[in-house]
Amino acid sequence: DWVVFVLSQVLKKLAHRQMMYHSYAMQVHGYVTPSKAMEEGDSPLVLVHGYHGSYSLRHWLQLSDWLPTLEATLALDEEQVRRVGDDSVGGPAVTRQLRLIRILMRDLLIGVNYLHSHGMAHTELRLENVHVSPVDKHVKVGILGNAVDFHDNDPSSSAVASNNERRKMMIAFDMRCVGFIMAKMVLRELMDSSTFQKFKSFLNKGNDPSCLREFLLPILSQNSPSGNIGLQMLDRHWGAGWNLLALLLATKSDKRISCVDALRHPFLCGPKWRISPTVNVVRWGLGSTAVRLAEDYIYGHHQRRRLAYFIELMEVLNPNSSTENWLRLLPGRWCLLYCTGRHIGLTLRQPTPRVLISDAFLTFAEAPESVDPILSLTSDIGFKIMPESDWPHDKSGTEGNLSVTTSARITPGRIYTNAEDGKESSSRITSSRYLGGKWGKAAKMKQLPASLPTASVNVDENDVDVSMSCGSTLKVKSARKVLQEVRTQTPPEMFDLSKIVCGTYIDSRLMVLRGVNGSALLFVRSNRTSDP
Repeated sequence: DWVVFVLSQVLKKLAHRQMMYHSYAMQVHGYVTPSKAMEEGDSPLVLVHGYHGSYSLRHWLQLSDWLPTLEATLALDEEQVRRVGDDSVGGPAVTRQLRLIRILMRDLLIGVNYLHSHGMAHTELRLENVHVSPVDKHVKVGILGNAVDFHDNDPSSSAVASNNERRKMMIAFDMRCVGFIMAKMVLRELMDSSTFQKFKSFLNKGNDPSCLREFLLPILSQNSPSGNIGLQMLDRHWGAGWNLLALLLATKSDKRISCVDALRHPFLCGPKWRISPTVNVVRWGLGSTAVRLAEDYIYGHHQRRRLAYFIELMEVLNPNSSTENWLRLLPGRWCLLYCTGRHIGLTLRQPTPRVLISDAFLTFAEAPESVDPILSLTSDIGFKIMPESDWPHDKSGTEGNLSVTTSARITPGRIYTNAEDGKESSSRITSSRYLGGKWGKAAKMKQLPASLPTASVNVDENDVDVSMSCGSTLKVKSARKVLQEVRTQTPPEMFDLSKIVCGTYIDSRLMVLRGVNGSALLFVRSNRTSDP
């Protein structure tokens, strides 16, 4: 008994001692049951020890030749990669890194899930605490000195509800830490402390993590003109990586994905594994594909037709069709990505003056002191007046902005999918190709609905404020020409807001509005912190 008492006192000191961490070895910790339980003899002494002899994952990732070194350490062969749904080794750098990240992430999630299934939370998941064992080639989750039990020691029934809430919060915290680990493994730029601080600041300000791509795109493309490898990995498989990252880092803890569901996510499953994606994943893939297509200059008719098809399929799968959801998600700043209407550029027309459109934003804001659901609606179109002589090569010039402000009321509405039924409607979906093809099968639609719920946008045409500013002084005639050129190159709905008829799709990331002529406008949410 005396030996047990002395040993317990030593282990208590070891467990609470703040020791310097070494990247090549894990600390040894002791776990002692409460003294009352020890005296009654109900529980034995439990020792928890760590694993020695391996560098931390942070150390591996900081090596200049980390990819071949880790591949050699894990001894990747065809038998090894089969456990992530792949059957080959080698290949391009993007494929190799994605395969390696799948292996590391799956091992990490299995280890964290093991802890959670045994009633414990790690609470300190970081790259420094994750090791690769050279013995069995698996990831080891170490430094369990700060691990905590889900349940309080109070056995009273009143503590059951609080214990359940405590368990959910701890699991959600661990999953957020796993999200940070994944982000650093995929996006090497986040290994820099200043860049990672911007990343965390974006999330801490309450921004939705589903908008991370738009926030990180300028940072990732800054030093990678040929394409960022991490960006390519997350964009693969219809943006599945961004979806998993958003689920791991969800703002609300109850919305974060669990370890088991994360292991079934398409991003962590290789091409040889047949998985049935959920409707949410299908919807995310449609939106991501539409965004990727819109980012490229649309040359051919087949590209425009394909993009219009994706937008229409998104409208059919709109998850937030009620007016209440629209009023909740609409407020904010939205950047115009694409319009299915007519596109007019500069190349063939060569107008005077030469005006280059930069960005077009649509901002919805709650009207102050308004009882009814009335929103303030502002369209901001940025442009640049380029020099006449060498404008194809010299894109510098005088910057300006065109702003249109009005108010709008959001009410329930319908949009028809059949041209005959939609004679009374000014906008309708005319495509009937939803039921076939890969996306139609994934969405599991047996029949196209006759009509879809929308949010009608009723603009007050009597209260419109139009203003234009420019960095240089323009004569009245020149200003009129600039205004006319801006209106020519932008969709008419962005200048005459009364031509916006309804909203057909919205989520935390994307929005689709329909115009009076039936054209669709695709928007992506723009957080001001991501603007240059």
